[in-house]
Amino acid sequence: MSTSTFEKAIETVEFLRLKLPKQLANPSVAIVCGSGLGGLAETVDGKVREEWAYRDVPNFPVSTVPGHEGKLLFSTMTERQVPVVLLVGRAHFYEGHNMSLVTFATRVCKLLGVETMLLTNAAGGLDPEYSVGDIVCLNDHLNLAGLVGFHPLRGPNEEDFGVRFPPLSDAYDISLRQLAHRSWQDHRREHPSDRRMHEGVYAYVAGPSYETRAECRMLRQMGADVVGMSTVPEIVVARHSGMRVLAFSLVTNKAVLQPTVRADDPELQGLTRTELEAYMSQGRANHEDVLEAGRLAAVDMQGLVLRIVGQL
Repeated sequence: MSTSTFEKAIETVEFLRLKLPKQLANPSVAIVCGSGLGGLAETVDGKVREEWAYRDVPNFPVSTVPGHEGKLLFSTMTERQVPVVLLVGRAHFYEGHNMSLVTFATRVCKLLGVETMLLTNAAGGLDPEYSVGDIVCLNDHLNLAGLVGFHPLRGPNEEDFGVRFPPLSDAYDISLRQLAHRSWQDHRREHPSDRRMHEGVYAYVAGPSYETRAECRMLRQMGADVVGMSTVPEIVVARHSGMRVLAFSLVTNKAVLQPTVRADDPELQGLTRTELEAYMSQGRANHEDVLEAGRLAAVDMQGLVLRIVGQL
């Protein structure tokens, strides 16, 4: 007889609590650090912390993606010493994990006692008004993978976590979003910069290839402001489990919305192969740029997260 996700999560929580000091055993906030955003781990109390590599935690999937360290970090944050658990890196569906594994850490967070999940990711900007380095507070999503059957709640319902048909029209907690805006304004007064924060809709795609120009235009026409390959499965499961959710995308590249140029375009005639490659590569996304944008945004993301956690 196969073991349920609930039973596996119980096993994982028991393993962790046997090793955690009492003050860290019941975190109230979980923070998921996306691509290039592992620097959020620097915001925790350096004196009181326990951490494990995912490979050393029973039942945890291991990420194979550069920029996703794959460690579980327990500590406290802010002067209030809020107990937190940080998931530095995440498992992705495109790595070959099934949705149950992709969202397993979220289930563990619920059983640890987490009430609020704060998720971050790197995303491509579909809204032409967004700039690389801007932060987007998510207020809705398009679950493209889920709509075609790759849904994290597919299969027998885990009644120990939630109901069969959970509503998601209010998935992104409005009180937390209001707090995010206040926190960003406070942070900007102390740390002025050109970086902006928006609210927007996240399109979740399975990956791992970046989107084509036509796909970007389709997603934009469907109402998406940013696009990425994570976060939404975790949000669906967090809401199914009764946790509040706040999520941020860091715009690490601007999606190319212009149609592909025609091969018979007069502007291209006479260009060498090298010149053609340079012309066609304008705006092309790559993972190294994603990580670099995350590094540059580290101070602002850390300051924003600290202010939010301090007021929860």
